[in-house]
Amino acid sequence: MTQARQFTTRPEIQGTFGVVASTHWIASAVGMGVLERGGNAFDAGVATAFTLQVVEPHLNGPGGDVPVMVWDKRHGKAEVICGQGVAPQAATIAHYKGLGLDLVPGTGLLAAVVPGTFPTWLLVLERHGTLRLRDVLTPAIGYARNGYPLVHQISETISTVADLFREHWPTSAAVYLPGNKVPAPGTLFRNPGLADTYERLLKEAEAGGGGRDAEIARARKAWSEGFVADAIDRFCRDNEIMDVSGRRNRGVLTGQDMARWQPGIEAPVALDYGRYSVLKPGPWSQAPAMLQQLALLKAYDLGKMSPADPDFLHLWVETAKLAFADREAFYGDPDFTDVPMAEMLSEPYNAERRKLIDMSRASMEQRPGAPGGRTGAVQARLASGGPAAAGVGEPTVRRSTAGVGEPTVRRDGFTRGDTCHIDIIDRDGNMFTATPSGGWLQSSPVIPALGFQLGSRAQMFWLDETRADALAPGRRPRTTLSAGMALRDDEPYLAWGTPGGDQQDQWNSQLFLRHVHWKMNLQEAIDAPTWHIEHFPNSFWPREARPGVLVVEGRMPESTVKELERRGHLVEVGPNWSEGRLSAVAKDGPLLKAAANARGMQGYAVGR
Repeated sequence: MTQARQFTTRPEIQGTFGVVASTHWIASAVGMGVLERGGNAFDAGVATAFTLQVVEPHLNGPGGDVPVMVWDKRHGKAEVICGQGVAPQAATIAHYKGLGLDLVPGTGLLAAVVPGTFPTWLLVLERHGTLRLRDVLTPAIGYARNGYPLVHQISETISTVADLFREHWPTSAAVYLPGNKVPAPGTLFRNPGLADTYERLLKEAEAGGGGRDAEIARARKAWSEGFVADAIDRFCRDNEIMDVSGRRNRGVLTGQDMARWQPGIEAPVALDYGRYSVLKPGPWSQAPAMLQQLALLKAYDLGKMSPADPDFLHLWVETAKLAFADREAFYGDPDFTDVPMAEMLSEPYNAERRKLIDMSRASMEQRPGAPGGRTGAVQARLASGGPAAAGVGEPTVRRSTAGVGEPTVRRDGFTRGDTCHIDIIDRDGNMFTATPSGGWLQSSPVIPALGFQLGSRAQMFWLDETRADALAPGRRPRTTLSAGMALRDDEPYLAWGTPGGDQQDQWNSQLFLRHVHWKMNLQEAIDAPTWHIEHFPNSFWPREARPGVLVVEGRMPESTVKELERRGHLVEVGPNWSEGRLSAVAKDGPLLKAAANARGMQGYAVGR
């Protein structure tokens, strides 16, 4: 079935020179400016990323982490750059249990892993870029020093944690509560401490000559072994910080942890889907769950359905439940655990998994498979109470207002977190896509010597040695962060992604399916009514599951909602424009295309 042309919030951007899409209009403009000055997609991507750390501090920061995917025309292949930092050497299950914890706290110093973004951007610049560090870092310094207009979500986030800052995190209050007040939306906000840090990194990078590569090497050392690592080491060692556990805890991250870690380069995991080859990062992220879902769906003739057909939504939901059950049971850092990825993407495995789908009834169970004879369990806490066996009991059903991707923050600083996203193609056909996250203003106190805070990605570990994603020193947490590319007829075609925690690869798959099966252009695929499930355990503290819950936008046809409820889905209807913050770029022969999400009123695509 071919989809008729739909009303869209914006046009799909088209051109031949270059396209940039990101979750903030300032960052998109910065990326386009780099392309205009002769930089390539990778230079523009790094400059855009540094800018997002300044203008979206509630969504990402220098203390965070990132998966990156690149298509460098010179190399002729896709590459994954893993910017997910690892657990500190002192981060053992015994240490956390010795503190009386059964989960890693969702905020504070105990949740910190090695910050991964800065070394990752240096690696991208060194390996694929053409410009110097000053060229890509100057815009971010300017916005941190001179100010940028606050979007309302930043003010809302600061308001929610203002009491926490005043009572327990005074270094954050000093930055984010100027005059002891929550800054109003639209006002200029500055972070001179962060500007000072970036300027010092540049000064140390340039203090010795030797050209671009030498500058990058000195900047890397200043971060991982120099003044940045020293400041982080001292702050974690000297401070006991209130976190979501209700107690003050000292951090375990050290300068030595930072010195021994560097981002890695990997081949993507791939799945053939018709004329497309879909590429994602490995199972240290949740990204392959989307490939598993596509492997289940490709046996069905989705084109004979419609994007809002209850049969399609039911089928999508039931395949997502199966894919994410395997995520929970088997995904983890492949450097530490044998993840049976090839088996889980194979046709024999998925043929067996499809037999579990009942088109007349929604499943309430968590049902991981047995790839290669392995067994795995799904550990969850039901949203209606404390620890429980997954799938047992009724979840608490509520009407949802969440989904736009903005972080959910409580007075104690608890957040489910969020992130930002970047997609870029230059005139030579180089492609860059990344999903920076972590180091949120609400995740941990500001380190006063640096002007930024650490991340809280360690909350994704379990304190259970039997799990594939158990906490262990040097291990990557199984992050929700995802990025994606697709080849079409063996040529690089599409790069796309979204913020949204556990929803990322749910929304990513919907864009792809709408574009491929119903021929929606990129903007139509982003603007179409969207949904997500909360059936499986949330990856963020306190790791709750809501079996059977399906959250849809209010624009979903009422007849579809009623039919899904008749089949047993626990449907929650949110506002009309409340799901997803997708952006995407594509290369269709010589024509470059881009689109960005209007939800949240800050993402933009630009190009010419």
